[in-house]
Amino acid sequence: MDFIDLRSDTVTWPTEKMRRAMAEARVGDDVFGDDPTVLDLEARASKRFGKEAAVFVPSGTMGNVLAILGQCGRGERVIMGDRTHTFGSEGGNPATVGSVQAWPAPVQPDGTIRVADLRAGISPTDDYHFPLAKLISIENTQAGVGGQPVPLEYIREVRALCREHDLRLHIDGARIFNAAAALGVDARALTADADTLMFCLSKGLCAPIGSLVVGTAAFADRARRIRKSLGGGMRQAGIIAAAGIIALEEMTERLHEDHANARALAEGLCRTRFFDVDLPRVRTNMFFSAISPDAPLTAAELTERLRAEGILVWHRGNGFRFVTHYWITPDHIEQVLGRIQYHLS
Repeated sequence: MDFIDLRSDTVTWPTEKMRRAMAEARVGDDVFGDDPTVLDLEARASKRFGKEAAVFVPSGTMGNVLAILGQCGRGERVIMGDRTHTFGSEGGNPATVGSVQAWPAPVQPDGTIRVADLRAGISPTDDYHFPLAKLISIENTQAGVGGQPVPLEYIREVRALCREHDLRLHIDGARIFNAAAALGVDARALTADADTLMFCLSKGLCAPIGSLVVGTAAFADRARRIRKSLGGGMRQAGIIAAAGIIALEEMTERLHEDHANARALAEGLCRTRFFDVDLPRVRTNMFFSAISPDAPLTAAELTERLRAEGILVWHRGNGFRFVTHYWITPDHIEQVLGRIQYHLS
């Protein structure tokens, strides 16, 4: 059965052009640093964001932990949002891998963190009781509150705070190109104030595997050492980097289509009477919605009925998360809305 999969944009599979590129990719040994396709991808990534160097990694989780461990030492602190992927969905990596304390600050509905709350995590440098803060990490888009794009003006406020206290800034930009598309700015502008950036090739960009972390040449050298210790050194990685080049150069330019499909889905759900969607907050390819208590089916029951018809959705409790991507078309949106309306009528 061919599924219509709205659970995540990580479910995308490679395009035919990617498959051909992967089959024909020139490869070497990336641990030796001589895989030409990986080197090409890393050069394109660093140039795209105006940074000195980039490191290709298997996952966004690994990219984030390289950024944190590459800029914080044992017993030091990274300040991050309490609803960020780095804090809640990466296995407690800063602490478990690097003995780095994560200080959680409340994420606001618009995806930002109040500067005052970030400042609260900056411990006095003259008091030995507290870990020294070294890094602030923010997420863009902020998935924990429905894929909200974090604007450039806010990022500059955080940068100013970092400069005031001699801290570094990391951006978990797993979906940074979605943020750029939603805000109508270039992704490079959104990340110019960051010391390091991680972005994913496999979330909505259709590459099967891989993320990149970018920063200074000195940081990249340290990141490669940490990557090796975590088992992230790959060999003929050019096979997957070939798909990553297409993701970076081509797939980033069409994300507005996914955003339009998410909006159409959200508007259609509102018409069913049993879903309440905050439409002004549907700004990218992701949104949350809860099914009404007076609906004839629970979220779990509706999920199972849709699955039986080849439609995959993700729910927790009585709430849903819907995510659109390259393999979701306007026709799919109409089909999904029709089946939901049928089951709830």
